[in-house]
Amino acid sequence: MSVRELVVLGTASQVPTRHRNHNGYLLRWDGEGILFDPGEGTQRQMLRAGAAAHDLNRICVTHFHGDHSLGLAGVIQRINLDQVPHEVTAHYPRSGQRFFDRLRYATAYRETAGLTEAPVAADGILAVTRSYTLEARRLSHPVESFGYRLIEPDGRRMLPDRLAAHGIKGPDVGLLQRAGRLGDVTLDDVSEVRRGQRFAFVMDTRLCDGVHALAEGCDLLVIESTFLDEDAGLAADHGHLTAGQAAAVARDAGVRHLVLTHFSQRYSEPGEFERQARAAGFGGELTVAHDLQRVPVPKRR
Repeated sequence: MSVRELVVLGTASQVPTRHRNHNGYLLRWDGEGILFDPGEGTQRQMLRAGAAAHDLNRICVTHFHGDHSLGLAGVIQRINLDQVPHEVTAHYPRSGQRFFDRLRYATAYRETAGLTEAPVAADGILAVTRSYTLEARRLSHPVESFGYRLIEPDGRRMLPDRLAAHGIKGPDVGLLQRAGRLGDVTLDDVSEVRRGQRFAFVMDTRLCDGVHALAEGCDLLVIESTFLDEDAGLAADHGHLTAGQAAAVARDAGVRHLVLTHFSQRYSEPGEFERQARAAGFGGELTVAHDLQRVPVPKRR
């Protein structure tokens, strides 16, 4: 069976704490693994979560602050040490190429695996596969930052009552699906569009157009909420969101499951993030992330 879930590897902003590692998020999507923002310690967190270098197909870095990228050196070297047989593609802001180069070659090691560098310079589509289209949108942070969005192609849902009304059953159902027509009956007559699932990853940013574009219609939105609402001024000054701002974005975008993460060390009570998110009017499923948590992508409606 295909698995679609988020594996949370770390949830701390700026510095790790006793209970929170630097950032790190692994999205499992139909046999592929996309690693987002591997901060310091990600390699060990993957081990603790039961994830291996062989699980990785893409690495997506939003920006080159240390809590989002210092783990690149270890992850890339582990990909080579384990001789991952398939190509791994790395996406990151093109303006940070010098940082990527330094992290990729931070120490001496033997390169045995293929790593394709695919830097991001503007909004748009980065990759198209059978399972998803990967897009990027520019965010608002003191250094250049991009968020990422995964969109599954729309499919078709067969409607049993309409099939029965037309007397179509057994192998003829598959034939109709493949050909689009069976006699006078078209696929549209007996099915409806099944909307593809959508996932977005939004890290360090102020409110901006990119945040809203990434969140729109998402089944699962992972978004930073570094500060609580009473510190909105600090959030704006440092290029971050508050819990209430993140929840309001999710509310307006029709998000089904909201995952808040990237918490400042100044807060010791995670329940307050949930309270402020609910106060902002978000009524969907809500997770205040903690390390090594697994969050499934919601089932299709």
